[in-house]
Amino acid sequence: MKRNSLSQKNKESLWGEDGPYSEVKMSVQTRILDDEISRVFLEVETYINPYTFELVKKFRELFRDDQIIQDLLDHSEFRGIEYGYVACAYSEEFKPEKLEIANIHLKYAEDTIIKMHKFVLKILNKKDFVN
Repeated sequence: MKRNSLSQKNKESLWGEDGPYSEVKMSVQTRILDDEISRVFLEVETYINPYTFELVKKFRELFRDDQIIQDLLDHSEFRGIEYGYVACAYSEEFKPEKLEIANIHLKYAEDTIIKMHKFVLKILNKKDFVN
């Protein structure tokens, strides 16, 4: 792999020691109002390392038929080098039957980020890639 062709800044935004790495998180959020639990939510969030996000965005047209990637590019927010680009992939008030739906969104998000990473690795392996 042509990792040596990356600038130090780009290496850090792709493989930094303290992150950022891409990940998908599913959490249960208990919302408390005054002195009691008001509602409980299921949330799925994506965290995409900056280099991956920015390279995919640069080649966005190649993903024009992938609505999930388009949505991530449109709705992610940069939260600094430690977290990268963050987006909510699913948020719904918790009910037992919603857990299956949340898991489906979790899998879509995982698959999408893996697809983005594979694209980046393919680009980095090209001999004529200029960073």
